Amino acid sequence: MYNKHINHHYSSFKGKVGKVCINALNQLFEETEPYMVLHTDVTQVKLASNKWAYISAITDEASKEVLAFQINDSPNKELIKDTLSELLKKLPDWAKPIIHSDQGWHYQLSYYTETLIENNLVQSMSRKGNCLDNAPIESFFHIYKTECLVGFPPCKNIEELKTISQEYVSWYNNVRISRETKSMSPVKYREHALAA
Repeated sequence: MYNKHINHHYSSFKGKVGKVCINALNQLFEETEPYMVLHTDVTQVKLASNKWAYISAITDEASKEVLAFQINDSPNKELIKDTLSELLKKLPDWAKPIIHSDQGWHYQLSYYTETLIENNLVQSMSRKGNCLDNAPIESFFHIYKTECLVGFPPCKNIEELKTISQEYVSWYNNVRISRETKSMSPVKYREHALAA
């Protein structure tokens, strides 16, 4: 069932407004060790009021774990900074991952690129207009919208969306299993992989 209140096609591309990086992954999504390759993007969801809520997330390519998930009423600098802040609290000190995004305007600006450099994150970007270059985060957003939002009335406000989304992300990370993570939840896979 398609929910007209869910938009799968938010685009933050506004041309070159800052630094554009090379694509270090080239659609080779084969990482099996956690904290080595991360994916980030922004999507949007329509609320019952017909206003939009914007979701910024970061996922781990190997474990599929959602390492950051922030919601705001605007796809602004605050949303991206909050997402990075949440990520940095969760990354172990030794981690120096690649963080891959599209060429959205917020990923080109100095506040974003300088934060990555200061925290030993290596920036990578998709080619312009190629969503397959960032397929892992696109896949997560599809799963999130399908499992958490489709088939339910649209959220009344951003606070309700935050509440159900936080519950979903906790379930996704700690309970939901998949063949890609050896029939383990993302957290269990991460713990298993780092202990090996």
